[in-house]
Amino acid sequence: MILRSDLPNTGFFNSPTFHAFGHADVAVLDGGMEKWLAEGRLVTDRPPSIPQVSYAARFSGETVRSLEDLMFNLDSGAEQVIDARSPRRFAGTDPEPRPALQAGHIPGSLNLPFSAFMDPERHGTWRDADAIRAVFAEAGVDLARPIVSSCGSGVTACAIAFAAHLIGKDDAAVYDGSWAEWDNRRDTPVER
Repeated sequence: MILRSDLPNTGFFNSPTFHAFGHADVAVLDGGMEKWLAEGRLVTDRPPSIPQVSYAARFSGETVRSLEDLMFNLDSGAEQVIDARSPRRFAGTDPEPRPALQAGHIPGSLNLPFSAFMDPERHGTWRDADAIRAVFAEAGVDLARPIVSSCGSGVTACAIAFAAHLIGKDDAAVYDGSWAEWDNRRDTPVER
């Protein structure tokens, strides 16, 4: 199934990264190449012929958080910070793939590995809305409150924002610096 941003209430989305730069016409191949091939669909090694167009990105910071925003949030607690890394990286018991000053997580954050939103029985497709809500609830996330997602480098954090979107919560933000930025400073506190 291809997920598109222009069809309401069917699991279609604006990727948080593309959305932040003003691009709304985004699609995701739900289940990726694994599902595509399992369904016997055609593939080619030839690049498609795509007409050239002019595109100007327009940055909108409403769904992006900075290190300063997260530092302020330590005191205010206004937004729930949800870390998409594995439980052992979150706990600081597994090493980080990048050089790190410390191991652990942003104080007060919750751990919710991005893979929890995927259904391994269906080629890694996104879980349905009820299952996504249950995943959030099991992790202690209050969907009535604002969410900021984080991860190792700001990429898989987008999966949390996307999962929120799939259940109608379109105000989730992404801390794009994530652990790669947070951990490599001496003025940021760390919990283990």
